[in-house]
Amino acid sequence: MVGLSYYDSWYNRGLELHRAIGMVLLGLAFLFGCWKLLSPSPMLQSELSPWEKLGAKTAHIILLLAMFAIPVTGYVISTSAGQGFSTFGLFEFPALLTTSENTRDLATAAHYYLAYGLIVVVAVHAGAALKHQFVDKHGTLMRMH
Repeated sequence: MVGLSYYDSWYNRGLELHRAIGMVLLGLAFLFGCWKLLSPSPMLQSELSPWEKLGAKTAHIILLLAMFAIPVTGYVISTSAGQGFSTFGLFEFPALLTTSENTRDLATAAHYYLAYGLIVVVAVHAGAALKHQFVDKHGTLMRMH
């Protein structure tokens, strides 16, 4: 999407779809946050070293924060001109604030770097889970819920 020009036919349709999916993901993140309050994760496995426990906790915090920060920065970008946007044509997300160009630029940079950083964190975290499941034989994947 970043490489599309304004006159590309997919530019506006892709952007509308991107915004809509982002808002759905923000809603799902909210539901997930509520679920985690009601059903906390099990304790980390005792077989893990202190640095592995720290890495797991850090990754979980980053993943949780990113689930909110990425859609929120996208919302700030999308509504920075003071106009709301439609989600799947079903309802309109209003612009709650009008932001300056500097704030929009900051939100754009944060959105970009958070999204690509999230890919790295997900890959490392998934790799660690697979290592603990198949190399260390800790049964990590069976404990996930």
